Amino acid sequence: MTDTRMRQGRAALAFSFLVQGVAFALLVTRIPAIQDRYGISDALLPAFLAAVPVLAGVGSVVTERVVRRVAPSLVLRWAQPVVLLALLAVGVGQGMIQVALALAVFGLAVGALDASMNMLGVSLQRAYGRSIMLGFHAAYSLGGIAGASLAWLGAHGGWALGVSYAPVVGVLLPLALVGSRWYVEAAAGPAVEAGGKGNGRGVAFAVLLPFCLVMSFAYIGDSTVSNWSAKYLQDVLGSSEQTATVPYNVYMVMTLLGRTLGDLGVRRFGAAAVVRAGAVLATAGFALVAGAPGVAAGMAGFTLLGLGLCVLVPQTFAAAGRIGFEKGGPAGSDAAVARLNVFNYVGFLVGSPLVGVIGDAWSYRGAMLVPMVLVLVTVGYARSFEGTGGRYGDGHERARAADVGRDGHRL
Repeated sequence: MTDTRMRQGRAALAFSFLVQGVAFALLVTRIPAIQDRYGISDALLPAFLAAVPVLAGVGSVVTERVVRRVAPSLVLRWAQPVVLLALLAVGVGQGMIQVALALAVFGLAVGALDASMNMLGVSLQRAYGRSIMLGFHAAYSLGGIAGASLAWLGAHGGWALGVSYAPVVGVLLPLALVGSRWYVEAAAGPAVEAGGKGNGRGVAFAVLLPFCLVMSFAYIGDSTVSNWSAKYLQDVLGSSEQTATVPYNVYMVMTLLGRTLGDLGVRRFGAAAVVRAGAVLATAGFALVAGAPGVAAGMAGFTLLGLGLCVLVPQTFAAAGRIGFEKGGPAGSDAAVARLNVFNYVGFLVGSPLVGVIGDAWSYRGAMLVPMVLVLVTVGYARSFEGTGGRYGDGHERARAADVGRDGHRL
């Protein structure tokens, strides 16, 4: 695999992560507008919202089976346009049935997209022989910031959903299709070449369990911030409504910053140290939020949360993919990533209701202690990330893939 080929593949995949960040942010930040357009009641809205991650989990499981026969790059090539078209369908639908079908397609396609993107990211990191996964997720964070900003413009301008979504889809869809021509994936690597550990077997769930827990806890923390930061700042800490929108924006910016710099930290100190530091920072962030005497301290806590939580998910995918590769070669890596991806949605589903129930039954300050404890548990699992740092497995400075793709040609 040439340097130029890898750089093209890296840029194309980073753009795919960015597009996904834009699309998902445009959906979740316009939920009130979607509810108003289709007359979805407050009682029915949670079912609509829960259906997306549930179906995304199904999509991830299906993708694990599909990539046994076709390359993950092919799944990604077609899943991303489906996500964008489903987003557009949400904006231009005419009734409850249409929006329900559009959200169902969106959820299934997002599961396939998330799984295949991270499969390719792990594969490309293996080809590079050093940490680059955080950079891909930084592109996702940048896309999320861009998508949320576009959603704000649409809401501020009173634009219809279709008017907000159509130009974005019209620009991103052809660019994503063109960019997909440069996806690359390593069909083999040092573990297979050096000793035959790549025997095609799957990875036992017990081996993946620490990473599944870390993934779930990270997304419980993330969904707590995304769903409750504004309410917490306004209702608990007494901020204005306008100020209450600031913490999530700060959180997203810190996420982008942490992921942009995170690969350098992994190369220098190793993945275990970065995961441990991230978990400690996130724990401190939740503790500061829970005990904040005022708005400024609460914002400082959400800032720490962005810097801490942002490193956990990319490194969890990288670690699980590496272990899957050692157990079963490229197929084992793909299977491990797809299975782990399901716990992304588990954490997303559990996080927001968990905080809401505890907040209503006890207090929202107390509710913040629950994700704090879960993230603190991650510190104990950091040792599971040993060996997944800057060198990929066998200690070579740069591990090269034996060939490109499943057939040695452009995918």
